[in-house]
Amino acid sequence: MTDSELYLLAETVGRALLSRGWVLASAESCTGGWISAAVTAVPGSSAWFDRGFVTYSNAAKRELLGVRAETLSHHGAVSEVVVREMVAGALAHSRAQAALAVSGVAGPGGGAPDKPVGTVWFAWALDGGGVTTGKYAFDGGREAVRRQAVQAALTGLLARLAA
Repeated sequence: MTDSELYLLAETVGRALLSRGWVLASAESCTGGWISAAVTAVPGSSAWFDRGFVTYSNAAKRELLGVRAETLSHHGAVSEVVVREMVAGALAHSRAQAALAVSGVAGPGGGAPDKPVGTVWFAWALDGGGVTTGKYAFDGGREAVRRQAVQAALTGLLARLAA
């Protein structure tokens, strides 16, 4: 997906949020703020984007989002349980009604047999709609994995807003 296509996707997400009168919060690890950058590239996004948490380290996940140390030590940062806690923390520490969270292994190193490079976990939460999650296995180098993660996060949110 090109930068122009990401921009159009973010713009579409913004329209969907505005139609509900909602705002978004993001909790990012492997994308390092790229989701926040994508949505704030859209003029007027302050009407539908509240804040983004870039929680690359485990300490940041604990301190800013309330992810439990036990969760991180038992499951690792790249896990369904962690992104669930990240998205809950993003909602709890913002004024948002919609939130998304992402944590993954972008590479080139850091992978393991059970979590190879390209493994990315996502969580989406909508006010009154609970939390849904997804695990993806992306191909390519570091930038490709991160770009695909941004696309998947926004596409996943848009699908949940449309449901």
